[in-house]
Parts: sequence; C-alpha cells; structure tokens
Amino acid sequence: MTAPDLAHDQNAHGENFSLEHYLDPAAHTFEQRFVDFRPYTEHARGSGFVLREVAGPSGAVVPVRDPGSGEIRDLIMLGSNNYLGLGNEPEITEAAVAAIREYGTGHGGPPLLNGTTTLHRQLEQRLAEAKGCESALLFSSGYAANVGWVTGLLRKGDVLIYDEQSHASLYDGIQLGRVRSMAFAHNDLRHLRHRLMQVRWRNPGANVVVAVEGVYSMDGDIAPLPEIRALCDAFGAWLAVDDAHGTGVLGEHGHGTAEHFGLGPGSVEVFMGTFSKSFAGTGGFVAGSKDMVDTLRFFARSYMFSAALTPPVVAAVLAGLDFITEHPERVRALHDNVGYFVRGLRAMGFAVDPQTAIIPILVPERLAVAEVVNALHREGVFVNGVEFPAVPRDQQRLRVSVMATLAQEQLDRALEAIGTVARRFGFHPEQEGIV
Repeated sequence: MTAPDLAHDQNAHGENFSLEHYLDPAAHTFEQRFVDFRPYTEHARGSGFVLREVAGPSGAVVPVRDPGSGEIRDLIMLGSNNYLGLGNEPEITEAAVAAIREYGTGHGGPPLLNGTTTLHRQLEQRLAEAKGCESALLFSSGYAANVGWVTGLLRKGDVLIYDEQSHASLYDGIQLGRVRSMAFAHNDLRHLRHRLMQVRWRNPGANVVVAVEGVYSMDGDIAPLPEIRALCDAFGAWLAVDDAHGTGVLGEHGHGTAEHFGLGPGSVEVFMGTFSKSFAGTGGFVAGSKDMVDTLRFFARSYMFSAALTPPVVAAVLAGLDFITEHPERVRALHDNVGYFVRGLRAMGFAVDPQTAIIPILVPERLAVAEVVNALHREGVFVNGVEFPAVPRDQQRLRVSVMATLAQEQLDRALEAIGTVARRFGFHPEQEGIV
C-alpha cells in the first residue's frame, strides 16, 4: 500500500495502522526488507521517538537514559497510561511481592488446566462486580482479550458493527475469526442507526453486536453510551465496550464509562478491559453473563492456548482495585490535574477540550514530530508523539497523558517546557494563530 493510499484507508488510524508503506514492494527477500526498513528504525531510535530506556519505576518523574549521551536524567512523565500513579504505589508493590512468596512467580500452564489460583478467582469476581456483570475471565493481555471475545463469541451468520476508530486488536479479531462486520463513522449515532437498519433489513434474526470503546485513546473522547445502548435495544443488538482507557478514570468509583453515564448492572453485554492502563500492569479481561464467560473459556483460543497471568500481576491488580476503593480522592486528583493542565494550555492559546486524561496537542505538518518530542525530552518532559500513518499528516500531534500523582509544580514546569518548545519550532499560538 502506498503512502497516498494509506492516507485514505478508512481503517488506518492511531490504534490500527501499519508501517508497510515504508517497505519497497520490490524487496522480496527478508534481508532486502530489513535493509529497506533500517533507515526508519535508525531515525526513530536516534531521535528518541521510540524505545526510550526507562531506568526506574513508573511515576510522576521517571529516570530515562538519554539516547544520545547515555546519561540518565529525571523527566516529568506525560507519556504514560499509568493514570492513577499506581505503578509504584508501595502497598501495591508489596502485594505483588507477597504473592510471589506465597504462590511463586508462575504456574507454567493455561487457566483451564493448572494456571488458575485463588488470586485469579478473586480477581475475576472483583472485576465482574465492578462492571455490574455476573462473571469475568482473565487474559494474558488486553490484545488477547479483544481478539478472544470476537473470535470466541461470533459465528457464521452473526454480525459485528464497530466504530471505525476501534483498536487494532478488534480489527485483528475480525480478520482471524472471519467475522461478518461493518464499520460506522466514529461516534456517529446516525450512521450507527443506518448500519443497524441495514443489518436488520437483510438479516432480521441475526445475532448482532455493536462494539465501541468507552474512551478512544488517540483523542481521549468518550462514546455516547446511553444513546448507543438505546439504539442496541431498538434493534435487538448486544453492546460490547472496550473500557481500557475508561476503567480507573471515569465514574465516581473509577469503574469506567458505564458508571460515568449512570448505566446500571447488565447494561453492557460484553465488557472488555486491560490492566496496562490505570493498573500499570499487563493483562486483560472480559466480563459479561456467566454463560457467555463460560463459553469463552472454551472457545476463545487466545485464552485456551495462553499461559495464565502470573500471581504477582494478579495480586497487583487486586491491590489496585482495593486502593481505588479506599482512596477515591486519587480519581478526583486525576481530574483536578487534567483541569489545571488544560487551563494552562488554554492560557497559552492552545484550543484543547479533553474529556479524559488524554490531551492531544496538534503539531503543524511542516514539522517533524520526532524533533519536537526530542526537544521536550531535553527540556525535561517525557511526552509521546503521534505521526503519519497513525494519524493523517495534518493531524500529527503530541499525545499528553496526565497522571493523578503529578504535583502542581511539575505541571507548571511541563507547561513552561511546552511553551518554550512550541515557540522554538514556531507553532505557539501567539506566533501563527495555530490553536
């Protein structure tokens, strides 16, 4: 696929893209492909755009090895999905250590055989309760969870209708399961209604699932779940919600997007989530009815044929759930920090209007995002850049992720650095009117 083709590919976006356009179609051997791609990897590594080496625990400030000098220096972290700062919370790390002492590092098997411990059972129950569901099962990653429910639930004749901005794991699940599917325009209720009408006209008795994300990770916008739920009810469809970026962030108790909207238990048939965001670990889960979960245990191949999550990971997530319950002020602190940071950006003239902890700052197409990211690194701020093909060329950006544990002085320092770098590169709003 050429670069112009990819720019118009409706499936190419921040959470579902390929770098295939960097390869020469005439390069047939592995060696030719590697040589062809080498300039991209060398540039990305050399600029510090990817694979920066973090030399300590995740927190508001992290030690990072400079890609040029090799020197380790502390950076203010604005590039982590560790939204609540639980990655280095003492009582959570101690729970993980205690689990190793009691259960060891792992059990060397899949959940169906010898991989399920008492901790796994406890976590599944806690997650089901948090999501207002009957049951839940654990996966080795969020990617595996998304692929697992799609391929394990949907059969020939079933139809999946999904938001075009869905994660790559959903797209891959569709391909692996050869699922009959159709996309609808991002958060477009009229288009979703049209898709549902199309399906019901052609297949009045088909099983239909509408798949959305609670929070979309590139722009941080929220799916209008009450309206989508109403459409699903009107057309007899199930609702599946990927709440990876909503869990721990939204809702009075941090239970996610459904709680944020006040939707009650059972309002979502398929809840999927990860432990790699607010819980700062790894793994994923799917929650729903007991019958659905029991079916997925035997039909989701990414569950059946993967080793179970290790005890320390499970214990850390359990401790994280306890921490969120016992410290609701941490969720409030996250939203307070987001509000403070947004007010600072707006005071400089940047037009930002985030709904969650993800704040995109657009960078003009004429600039190399990697150079902007590198400049911020040198100013003491760790932030991620997003460029083509993850987004259209005219929407390349800095993707700021705010954490609850950032102090006001650190937020002020980061705002100062962003202002300094924006002026240096000529995209400060006061210079060009770019907002």
